[in-house]
Amino acid sequence: MSEIREIVDLFDGILKDKKLEKYTYTLVKSEKQELNVENDEFKLMRTVFNNYASIKVFKDNKMGNASGNDLSEEALKKLADDGVSAAESSPEDPCHDFAPDQGKDVFRQGIYEPDMDRFIERIKEFLAAVKKEYPQVKVMQAIGSYDRNNWISRNTNGTEFEAFTGEYSFYAGVCASDGEATTGIDGAGFTAKDLDTPFIELGEMRRCLDSISKSIHPESLEGKFEGTVILTPGCAENFLYMVIGNYISDGVVIDGTSMWLDKVGEQVASEKLTVALKPYDERIVMGERGTQDGFRAEDVTLIEKGVLKTHRLGLYASNKTGRPVVKNTGGAMVVEPGDKSIDEIIASVDKGLLMSGFSGGQPGANGEFSGVAKNSFLIENGKVKGAVTETMVNGNLGEVVKNIRAISKELTCSGDSVMPYIAVDGIIVSGK
Repeated sequence: MSEIREIVDLFDGILKDKKLEKYTYTLVKSEKQELNVENDEFKLMRTVFNNYASIKVFKDNKMGNASGNDLSEEALKKLADDGVSAAESSPEDPCHDFAPDQGKDVFRQGIYEPDMDRFIERIKEFLAAVKKEYPQVKVMQAIGSYDRNNWISRNTNGTEFEAFTGEYSFYAGVCASDGEATTGIDGAGFTAKDLDTPFIELGEMRRCLDSISKSIHPESLEGKFEGTVILTPGCAENFLYMVIGNYISDGVVIDGTSMWLDKVGEQVASEKLTVALKPYDERIVMGERGTQDGFRAEDVTLIEKGVLKTHRLGLYASNKTGRPVVKNTGGAMVVEPGDKSIDEIIASVDKGLLMSGFSGGQPGANGEFSGVAKNSFLIENGKVKGAVTETMVNGNLGEVVKNIRAISKELTCSGDSVMPYIAVDGIIVSGK
């Protein structure tokens, strides 16, 4: 993948020949080495090479996008022409822009030369461990890959970022059975920069296996109650991203529908909650280095001890609203741990759910949500009972972050996030 700089220089010449005055672009070359397992057997091993190019052209307060996957000279000429055409046909909007000069930088993350033999051995070890420790669980599908990327981004303000990245990733889809009784499929995955740890111990893998093995004979929940829902780390992450989308993201701030529109500096959540996006955290495998707006990425705290510190706005939304830009496109969520173990939190719950997944529609503008609790267990009198099915949960996102009962001391590091268990009071749980 060493020729990408030559291609970038070629593209620069094409853009100068076309006399474009303002633009920003990114060129990417990537390699994926993929391993597929079905029903405990390796079925596919392949290497895939991909290219990607994207450009934004700015002309007379108009902005146009174009992209493609061909890095040949003719394709790059067409890409430039497509960007110009898109700009010329776009409405005028002076709020479109990209970052001022960020200088030049080279970023290196992860491991750039993989040990595929060791990777295969770790997958085999995982399959053997599941068979031994969870005899009722079957690995329906597993996908392991090593991904290597080299990208360069340049713009007419003078910024040039280049990155060399390499990471391992693994995902396993599992089910469990006992005679004719069979569960649905659940799954867990992670990314890693080394192969030092058995895969069964990474991310939420072991929690997923424990959960599916205990879900073979679920029972329907009867009636309705208001109780405590303990969100597993992955489920808690999903809910917090819904909170971000509903209350502090570009769209809801631009159109003024955010319930937290004028809440920066105010208490919006429990003082137990601190949420940050931290691409430079050492536990994050492949954190963002350059944002979509061309800024050098930064760590940002969104909520600190319940206080809203900032909206998460890109440059366009910042220009549109006059509010501060955040130099972070998203991802790499890190939530600070609490002071109680998950066992202590469960023991404190009179009645509620331990919920691993949620399937529901888009929350309302006010944060109201309703959906199905997936891979969940009833909690009664401080004990986790059996798995439940046909169970609905209803609530409000704003109240969820206010009504946090406890946050666990235990943290799950998936490589993409660092998350605890979060227990929330006041959720309506409904069965048949």
